[in-house]
Amino acid sequence: MKLVQTNLAPAAIGPYSQGVAVNNLFYSSGQIPLTPEGVLIEGSIEEQTHQVFRNLKAVLEEAGASLSTVVKSTVFLSDLQNFDQVNTIYGEYFGEHRPARSCVEVSKLPKGAGVEIEVIALIKS
Repeated sequence: MKLVQTNLAPAAIGPYSQGVAVNNLFYSSGQIPLTPEGVLIEGSIEEQTHQVFRNLKAVLEEAGASLSTVVKSTVFLSDLQNFDQVNTIYGEYFGEHRPARSCVEVSKLPKGAGVEIEVIALIKS
């Protein structure tokens, strides 16, 4: 098991890592709209979602994976009314690639974020 850490995404805000690589799989921790400096993006759900994807791309790259190797994602929304906006941006980042996905509404997310996404991806050989 290898812990994954990059300065291009926010540091973990608790006793966990940005992600873990095991054999040829990468498991990301949930990414919220924090900048790499740890500042929460408090703008629109669209701005928050773009930051989440910047963070995901950074940890995936550090692990030797990418959005194109994601096999499963989980999207957490603090308000399911934002589903359409998040779904549109999600589609922009994944393009024709269609990993399995779950999307759920939760009562709260860390730091008051509106969206959090975690992924499981294959590590490129």
